[in-house]
Amino acid sequence: MGRFGLSIFLGAILLNALLLVSVLYGTTSIPFSDAFTAIARGIGMTEGQVTPTDRIIFDLRLPRALFAAVIGAGLGLVGVVLQTTTRNDLADPFLFGLSSGAAAGAVLVITVTGDVLGVWTLPLAAFCGGLVASGVVLALVHGLQTSAPEKLILAGLAVSFLFSAITNYLTFAGDSRAAHSVIFWMLGGLGLSRWETFPLVLVGLALILAYSLYRNRWLDALLTGDITASTLGVPVRGLRFRVFFVAALATAVFVSVAGVIGFVGLMVPHIARGIAGPLHRRLLPAAALIGAILLTASDILSRLILAPQELPVGIVTTSLGSLFVVLLLFGSRKSAR
Repeated sequence: MGRFGLSIFLGAILLNALLLVSVLYGTTSIPFSDAFTAIARGIGMTEGQVTPTDRIIFDLRLPRALFAAVIGAGLGLVGVVLQTTTRNDLADPFLFGLSSGAAAGAVLVITVTGDVLGVWTLPLAAFCGGLVASGVVLALVHGLQTSAPEKLILAGLAVSFLFSAITNYLTFAGDSRAAHSVIFWMLGGLGLSRWETFPLVLVGLALILAYSLYRNRWLDALLTGDITASTLGVPVRGLRFRVFFVAALATAVFVSVAGVIGFVGLMVPHIARGIAGPLHRRLLPAAALIGAILLTASDILSRLILAPQELPVGIVTTSLGSLFVVLLLFGSRKSAR
């Protein structure tokens, strides 16, 4: 087993350990035997009277742990493909207005329309907001008749600021009683994790993982620059648009159920490259695993730091991200000497 294989094996063990901790520990610690019994009852392996512990484990903690792993993996993959296609080491889903659009859609529901479609109202509104934001970015870039990375980034920033302004207006003008819900959702959280919406996040992860693995050689070619990639037969402009569109779809799905969780897509690609190297056949699985570990661990911290009160997980990831960027700047300074 090589260094990469060993890293993946150890990472998988760490992820499983974190998932177990996420299920067992919280405001109320539950013994492993009780947790196993609750999960067995939940999936129909055993029968018996459903207890409050069963509901805490199977209906709340288990889906939350799985949501954290899946969304973390997906955001890590989105960060990889965006950094590759834009050749910008600081690119992540939140740089391109994707999360801002989804946030605006969700805040519109919270402050104005209410749950007109039941439990699916908030995810659908956030998903539609993310798609609208991505559509505006792509329309701007198409209107400029270019797919240059810097133009894509500038268009994304403009759309991000626009939808952030819309979100702030809705928050200010809406019902003040909903302000707490808006703020918690905009800072990211996994409190809305339910089995009903779990297939949705699985589809988001499958979409970005399948497409990026399918085009891993073209993504490798982009690392050499647009001109070289074109000579190798890569349709650079078309690939950049399609990657951005797939990343937008996946991000809209993740944000629609977990809110705005920042910096995961920025940090994970850098960590994964240190383990797997720059080529995407290894980089993508490593990024998915590291993203799952990072968000699962962050969610555990968010529940324990101010227990029994729950801290929005976005605060934890943003704190880690700011420290990571500082370390990244010092690292680049040393390498430049």
